[in-house]
Amino acid sequence: MTREHQIGFSQRIRLEWLEYAANLVLAENPRDEVVVALRQHLRETLSVGSDAERGTRNKAITILMKVWINVPPQLVALRDAGLALLRHSNANERMLIHWCMCAAVYPFFGTVAGVTGRVLRLQGDVGAAQVQRRLREKYGQRETVARAARRILRLFVDWGVLLESDRHGLYRGAGARPVDDSALAIWIARAVLASRDNQAQPPAALLRGPHLFPFEVALPAIRELESCNALEVSRHGLDQDVFVSLAESAASVRQPRDA
Repeated sequence: MTREHQIGFSQRIRLEWLEYAANLVLAENPRDEVVVALRQHLRETLSVGSDAERGTRNKAITILMKVWINVPPQLVALRDAGLALLRHSNANERMLIHWCMCAAVYPFFGTVAGVTGRVLRLQGDVGAAQVQRRLREKYGQRETVARAARRILRLFVDWGVLLESDRHGLYRGAGARPVDDSALAIWIARAVLASRDNQAQPPAALLRGPHLFPFEVALPAIRELESCNALEVSRHGLDQDVFVSLAESAASVRQPRDA
């Protein structure tokens, strides 16, 4: 199974947990101490009274660790740059950084976000059943797909980017949060390309697409994109349309097939 068709992100992960995990890394805690701290932090929230190996607490810790600690080797540079950005980011920017790292490590997260944002743009609200149906078309008729999608939609509510309506399972957007930082925008482009196996795209598709529906990211100048060693900017066609991809040195984000 390719990384594109893996799910992995199957729990409702609170934003504060991602913040806590990232802050532990920023404080230079050793990996084993991060695990202990996360277990203690979540003990009264998940799998209360149980230390089952496959309980929801341990599953959540696995996700948190993979996003900010045990990242795939191909994403270490992206993770490190994201941590550096977290040090001086405001609340909206921090949420966006966590959002993009979740999608880079778990492309399924980005796919659910993209489907959700696309439906919101078309009709102003989005139903859980609509999202699940579109995901089944891509991932197959697996209950794990529907269950994971439901949890991520609830995560969007927890994070405040979706609002519940009077109808069960129907949500509306909470409005786009403005983000105007060129260094962050360039990092976002890297993260989105990583989540999509480096498929070259125009800057607007990377930074203004439905996968980032809770945010309104200001587009950086082309010269700023060109100045990033991790990106390659090319121009195609008679109109010189600009496309962005990961530079060859950073393109190893492409994941191998599982054995």
